Amino acid sequence: MGRVDHKVAFITGAARGMGRSHAIRLAEEGADLILVDICGPIDDVRYPLGTSDDLAETAELARKHGGRVITAEADTRDREALRAVLDPAVAELGGLDVVVANAAVLIEGAWDSFSENEVATTLDVNLIGTWNTCVVSIPHLVQREGGSIVCISSAAGLKGQPYLLPYTFSKFGVTGLAQGLANELAEHSIRVNSVHPTGVPTGMTGPLLHELLAGNPKLAEIYQNALPVANVEPIDISNAVLFLASDESRYVTGLQFAVDAGTTNR
Repeated sequence: MGRVDHKVAFITGAARGMGRSHAIRLAEEGADLILVDICGPIDDVRYPLGTSDDLAETAELARKHGGRVITAEADTRDREALRAVLDPAVAELGGLDVVVANAAVLIEGAWDSFSENEVATTLDVNLIGTWNTCVVSIPHLVQREGGSIVCISSAAGLKGQPYLLPYTFSKFGVTGLAQGLANELAEHSIRVNSVHPTGVPTGMTGPLLHELLAGNPKLAEIYQNALPVANVEPIDISNAVLFLASDESRYVTGLQFAVDAGTTNR
């Protein structure tokens, strides 16, 4: 028996990186999957995002474990587009048990370098996109009389990280969203938790952050982990997601689950 056998999980930002890792890990443990990604560029984001081919590859890797997988391309900033792909997928798979709000973007720079559009894009994807993911999912979880929502925040959602300010305050917003929902949804036996990674090599950050930190060693110290590793791996975050998705965490809600090598403890 897998740890999430017979559960249906909805994952955003699933084409690559942590989203792909979450999908494969849940599939390994028996979940059926609804995988969504924008599969295209976003204005102001300086690194390449996942593609349709990436999403198809994620689905193929997940299907190797025997579960059912439905994929769709949608922008989490568009609530009705998200609902239009989720509702029929839930109907086809027979319900929804787990939501992993993973889609996010990151833009680097000093506090006075961000354009209004860059700030708005970061907030719209990271915070409003997470909110939309929850809003379209919650009615299905209520109908199921229970379930688990996992919001992927960041160490930057617990600790003020420099040179990533729009990302940082968007991820603090995700942390607060998860805490507030945990209280409101408890009466429906729906658990809501946030996960807070330290650095994970997914291609989101570029050389600019390292250049800025090299010029200010005191601020660079904020990013240092307590454990002797520079980064953690996507699987480390996915293992936390799996725990929160499974019945092993049936009485865990409102938790800020830091998988951060101790950086937020420093």
